[in-house]
Amino acid sequence: MPGNGIECLGPDVNESRQKFSVNSHGAIRFGLAAIKGMGDAAAQTIIDEREKNGTYKSVFDLAERVNLSVVNRKAFESLALSGGFDSFEIARQNYFGINAKGDSFLDSLIRYGQLYQQEQSQAQNSLFGSTEAIEIATPQVPQAEPWSTIETLNRERDLVGIYLSAHPLDEFDIILKAMCNTHCTELDDKVSLSKKDQIVIGGIVTGTKSKFTKTGKPCGFVTIEDFEGSGELAFFGEEWGRWKGMLVEGSTVFITAKCVQKYRDSDYYDFKISDIQYLQTVKDQRIEKFTITMDTTSVDETIVNDISTMLRDSPGNTQLYFQIHDVGNNSHVLLRSKMGPISLKHKLVTYIEVNPGMSYHVN
Repeated sequence: MPGNGIECLGPDVNESRQKFSVNSHGAIRFGLAAIKGMGDAAAQTIIDEREKNGTYKSVFDLAERVNLSVVNRKAFESLALSGGFDSFEIARQNYFGINAKGDSFLDSLIRYGQLYQQEQSQAQNSLFGSTEAIEIATPQVPQAEPWSTIETLNRERDLVGIYLSAHPLDEFDIILKAMCNTHCTELDDKVSLSKKDQIVIGGIVTGTKSKFTKTGKPCGFVTIEDFEGSGELAFFGEEWGRWKGMLVEGSTVFITAKCVQKYRDSDYYDFKISDIQYLQTVKDQRIEKFTITMDTTSVDETIVNDISTMLRDSPGNTQLYFQIHDVGNNSHVLLRSKMGPISLKHKLVTYIEVNPGMSYHVN
């Protein structure tokens, strides 16, 4: 997450300190003690052991070395969910996967660490001591059902307070840019909104409140956020009953609406919802064609390989085209990809945006 041009990274057991700190690359690293459920003592124990005996080679190495009465299961859970273990390359959901005995990997990991430390202590306290390495089989990492990006990031936000490793709207960036005409921060400016034939907004629901009016009608107030900021939508009566099921916290939605003056010369405006869809539905069904434009001078083997890698194993509903501009002859050739329909990924769109010789458009 960038802030004033400085990269802000999530917590990491091999790099974070107690509080926010700057790493060797000049990026800000989230502090261990700032993770909900960790506490100062657990954070300091991890840091002290790391500074004394070196970085942790794996999550098993960490379980073998830290004081598990201080760095307890809750601390391990908080680290897994917040991304503190991400450098060990185990997917966050797999820490909560269940083995054949019905135990979660987190529980198996803690028991492994306790057994290892117990065996180590007994070996050191034996009559002759022991120089042999402790040999205990590490528990197998189960493959749990993958979490969606939004679920993963919402769990992260619950523990660190903000989105750090990514933003839940990243995958829908192309929709917000190409298909929306209003930012969430503009929702309060009803006069400007009333001048638009149609209002199209996309974002993530970050808060909802259900109440009743003085006349007893149900109403709801929904906070929706995009990359620019947040705004609030108000729903009353039957309209709230119709849409509240989709407007739950964490939902990413695509809203079409109109803003009309309640009466002639009135200062009051009605914000009327025409339709609400999930952003994933819009991405799957309404982006029919994605065209990548590039000059012949920009095309090389590296770019071809990069794009091919990003599109591999990414089937979807969007037809992919390449429009090649022959600079020498000032002509254009439109080619349809042989890969078949694709699912548009944020990584591909970002790759095109940062490459000065490439652009894209959607239909």
